[in-house]
Amino acid sequence: MRTHLCGEVNEQLADQAVQLCGWVDRRRDLGGLIFISLRDHAGIVQAVVEPDSPAFKDAEALRNEYCVRISGLVRMRPESQWNESMATGKVEVLAETVELLNASAPMPLLMTDEDGEEIRLKYRYLDLRRPRMQHNLRTRAKMYRAIRDSLDSKGFTEFETPMLTKATPEGARDYLVPSRVHAGHYFALPQSPQLFKQLLMMSGMDRYYQIARCFRDEDLRADRQPEFTQLDIEMAFVEESDVQDLAETMIREVFRDTLGVELPQPFPRLSWHQALDRYGSDKPDLRIPMELATVDEHVAHVEFRVFSGPANDEGSRVAALRVPGGAGISRKQIDEYTEYVGRYGARGLAWIKVNDADAGLEGLQSPIAKFLDEKAWQGIAGATGAQSGDILFFGAGEWLTVSTFMGELLVRAGRDRGLVQEGWQPLWVNEFPMFEWDEEARRHFAMHHPFTAPLKDDPEALLANASTALSKGYDMVLNGAEIGGGSIRIHDPGMQQAVFKLLGIGEEEAQLKFGFLLDALKYGCPPHGGIAFGLDRIAALMSGEESIRDVIAFPKTTTAQCLLTSAPSKIPDEQVAELHIRNISKDS
Repeated sequence: MRTHLCGEVNEQLADQAVQLCGWVDRRRDLGGLIFISLRDHAGIVQAVVEPDSPAFKDAEALRNEYCVRISGLVRMRPESQWNESMATGKVEVLAETVELLNASAPMPLLMTDEDGEEIRLKYRYLDLRRPRMQHNLRTRAKMYRAIRDSLDSKGFTEFETPMLTKATPEGARDYLVPSRVHAGHYFALPQSPQLFKQLLMMSGMDRYYQIARCFRDEDLRADRQPEFTQLDIEMAFVEESDVQDLAETMIREVFRDTLGVELPQPFPRLSWHQALDRYGSDKPDLRIPMELATVDEHVAHVEFRVFSGPANDEGSRVAALRVPGGAGISRKQIDEYTEYVGRYGARGLAWIKVNDADAGLEGLQSPIAKFLDEKAWQGIAGATGAQSGDILFFGAGEWLTVSTFMGELLVRAGRDRGLVQEGWQPLWVNEFPMFEWDEEARRHFAMHHPFTAPLKDDPEALLANASTALSKGYDMVLNGAEIGGGSIRIHDPGMQQAVFKLLGIGEEEAQLKFGFLLDALKYGCPPHGGIAFGLDRIAALMSGEESIRDVIAFPKTTTAQCLLTSAPSKIPDEQVAELHIRNISKDS
């Protein structure tokens, strides 16, 4: 039906006949002339219909989003009318025929960024016609191709793992699928292919990858969906550095092939503790040129107990954040920051405006300056690099809480002050704690997952020192977002049992839920490890989108609904009965 795509028509085709198909992006009737902007997935080209053309009457009947075919001759525009921002901006098509392929009803949305998300998702097939959305999805497809090219060239084999599997006891809630054949029994949709990819390593497959669909029944945010896509990689006979080097090379190749971007080489590496200590986050955004400074040694002697108390407590800290040029921040903005960090556990936010760095205490403006002596101030100034015109913010208290809320402040202030630099800043964060302690539940939870190996290969030592044990886990972070996480896995049955014990999973329960894994570990399981990348998140970063919904063709809402198909929906009673279940209303 067509000889060329709209976006391919350029000056190289001047004086040639073309046939184009697409949608009317815009139609302008200037009385003697009709201009049609014709759009397809490749771009937009301008067609001109002259008044003496047999196509003029057909062109008069066109409206926006009509689906048409236009035949005509490519000609150069007058140089004064060139549009350098368009690939087709130097030419136009002198239309000889305009054929209506299908008319369009009045559009239910504006087809711009002004459309609300609800209407965009309800009419997603129309929203996807927009160049921005076309670009996002094609960028994602290009990324997939680059991933496969990279891993295939490195000796990996692409496998598929089951979509109907066994429910897992850790992590988010599973989506359950009732079995018609086995009454009262349920499959679960996989939260990840974790156990199957480990079993493939035990099978001697050596290098595995899969672009896998995964499912989690959890509360949603802009970067979460009930169904999502991740790249899973697993390798046998490896240590942490082997997996990280491979993954880093792959990501560098994917960005080069997809965006033409060269990422830094090598990626910086920070331990989890270093990342929290310096940036207040285990996914720091290195584009923001600010860091936290611990000033415990400089305020431990002051009479101000808000500072000296935490400064003299091993499990606490006093952290300072220097905001360059921030002395002009208003008291109202400081109050807003105080309220903001309160959401993350802060009981208050102390501050000092440095009006004159050379004047010592006399050059400071702050409610807390009276509690400091010259020695304390000189120590703080040295630790933070404070200069005239800066503002310093302080957080004091339990180490993790202070690190977290000061890290949130770092990002908020950095964005407010326009300090976020352009470009891509990746890094590795490693040596995560093995476990998190839940005070309310009075039990440990795995920080990554229960199959992550500890840094020290000693089950007895792990049982004795669970709260301080570190793991062979690692995350890849890019521009403040975790894009991948992985670990070296446990390959020893005794160590796996020790981890289950610390997680409150007894031997009987472990055998019931993970017996197939524990059995497999007995038969010469090789050391192995891997990593999984969140492809929705990477695609959003590549496309410059805040929400992963803008890089997914048919996403769900934040309430896990599909507005396009009205899913989830009710099922007829007879179909429900076949599954040996029955619906119970909330009122019953």
